Amino acid sequence: MRVRMTIFAAACALMVTGPLTAHHSFAMYDRDHQITLTGTVTKFEWTNPHAYIEFDVADPNGVVKHYSIECASPNVLTRVGWKFNDLKTGDKATLLVNPLKNGKAGGMLEKATLPDGRVLGDGNPPSGKFDRQ
Repeated sequence: MRVRMTIFAAACALMVTGPLTAHHSFAMYDRDHQITLTGTVTKFEWTNPHAYIEFDVADPNGVVKHYSIECASPNVLTRVGWKFNDLKTGDKATLLVNPLKNGKAGGMLEKATLPDGRVLGDGNPPSGKFDRQ
């Protein structure tokens, strides 16, 4: 009986603490800098735990670079006015993002100007609004 109770207690502890380790850090993003990207949506992934905008941006020479832009969760995005169908493959948009610190093509969304002209935020506090003690 004691072994069963120990196994049960361990299983309960794993169920409670498992989700806490599932979320990742945002340390990979440079929250002190923002870049503006204008390009074409290749995919809008309305998924948990975070939505993603897959985005192609052409430089002045016409060379296309693909960016993967992380957004808040669909729940948070919905609360600030997003809908799952706001971006479609082929849509032109402008994104303000915090770039990846490693210089690769990617970032975390701050706000987006959608094809219809609406400007929607990510629902997270804007850059520079964190207490850095």
